[in-house]
Amino acid sequence: MRLKNFSLSFGSQIFKSFSEEARVRMLHLFYKNGELTISDLEHILDFTQTKTSRHITYLKNAGIINARKADQWVFYSIREEVEEIINQIFNFLNKDSVLIKDQEVYSILESNRELAKSRIQNRHLLG
Repeated sequence: MRLKNFSLSFGSQIFKSFSEEARVRMLHLFYKNGELTISDLEHILDFTQTKTSRHITYLKNAGIINARKADQWVFYSIREEVEEIINQIFNFLNKDSVLIKDQEVYSILESNRELAKSRIQNRHLLG
């Protein structure tokens, strides 16, 4: 879904969101990987829970990310309406070393999860 009414006010909110490196790093992880939890972001970015929550709240209030609750977890992702402009911004930042490193940490975290899931499934099959 595309933004139908891109206003000066909403545009300002998007650019203000990109004025803080921590939020840019979070948005990049959402952009590359879809849904993440606060816990995921804390581990990948090595942020405190307080810092992570503060920036998540900012991005939610700015209308840039969604929250979806599943059991005890809350998953955050970029709102469909802003995906196009976020995509354009990250096209310019695609070679940034900090963002590349964050994505590498995410990949390691994700592969460790998959390994753990596989081990759990194998135990159930063998047990």
